[in-house]
Amino acid sequence: MNKIRAYSAVVIALLALAGCADTMTSVKDTTKGWFSRSDEEAERTKPTELSEDFAPSINVQELWSERVGKGTDEYYLKLLPAPYKDNIYTADRNGRVMALTATSGAEVWSVQDEDRLISGGPGVGEGKVFVGTSDAEVVARDAETGKKLWVAKVSSEVLSAPRVAGGLVIVRTGDGNIYALNAENGMQKWVFDRSIPVLTLRGTASPVIYEGLILIGFDNGRLVTLDLETGKQVWEAELAQPSGRSDLERLVDIDGDPVIKDGTAYIGSFQGRIAAISMTDGSLDWTRDMSSYDVLAVDEKRVYVTDERGVVWALNRFDGSAVWRQKELRYRQTTGPTYFDGYIVVGDFEGYLHWLSAETGEIVGRERLDKERILTPPIDLGGALLGYSSAGSLATFRVD
Repeated sequence: MNKIRAYSAVVIALLALAGCADTMTSVKDTTKGWFSRSDEEAERTKPTELSEDFAPSINVQELWSERVGKGTDEYYLKLLPAPYKDNIYTADRNGRVMALTATSGAEVWSVQDEDRLISGGPGVGEGKVFVGTSDAEVVARDAETGKKLWVAKVSSEVLSAPRVAGGLVIVRTGDGNIYALNAENGMQKWVFDRSIPVLTLRGTASPVIYEGLILIGFDNGRLVTLDLETGKQVWEAELAQPSGRSDLERLVDIDGDPVIKDGTAYIGSFQGRIAAISMTDGSLDWTRDMSSYDVLAVDEKRVYVTDERGVVWALNRFDGSAVWRQKELRYRQTTGPTYFDGYIVVGDFEGYLHWLSAETGEIVGRERLDKERILTPPIDLGGALLGYSSAGSLATFRVD
């Protein structure tokens, strides 16, 4: 249990009873009074302060910034913006969905669905924008106009972005179900049911679609692949086994989306392992004991990981051995990493974006996007980096 206490300040903001959309609480309400920590424990997990003497060695330039709705409205939701063609699509907690131009941030359209609380998305593809709600709905809109096309009912709250391919929308619900819906009308084609533990981290991994397969990380520490057309299981890999007496000690969630490169899936689990998994049969190429609950980044040589303490790691892509680690962001609720133009970029709880050298891990640049927390990794737009805060601040950057 000491291990749990050591990082409970970070983890407890993520915890919620699985599948309970009607009990969803804000981050402040969720954390209030759950743990009593000693002064020693509080000091040990205190966020690392940023040096006031920091001198950047690169020139990071902001290209544009906009405020897009109210963001997550203090709820722990990973409402990650979605680039599609020439636009960026965003959704906020209070039902607003927007399209902006990627080059300037100019508004293309904006709609407000006041009767719905958005909890997952947006997902974009095949000319449509999809969001999930706390009331167990999936809403489809036209990507060019924002016009509502259909609404489909699912079994529980949707906490991750829907994905679309082959005329199907793949939706993960909080109770462990995977739905395939017709992208044109929302009719259900198939559903895959997987039971989940009583207590899980707040959030779920989004489905990843790859060559006719769907990859999903589950809250029991297992990565499952399904056939896109039929929903039948193809293979399953175990990243972590629950251990310990309490539900807290047995948390082994996979909440980061798998990253696929050259036929290998890279993924991590909370209180489990980082693993490289063959897409052919689900066999493990290598594993490394490490706890992470966010998405990884992968380049030609390395896998980049933010662990549960906020330490950023670079691992050898072919055997998992450590290349470097950056500890100056410990307990800053550091996001998962994004590889961008030779740098690794992460966000933190004070709204900063940090640029690290991909070769050495040295922090070489820093920009403040907002005073509110950044919950999601930045996005590589190809020539620009997109950052998004929990309060709805959106901005793009480049390195000159």
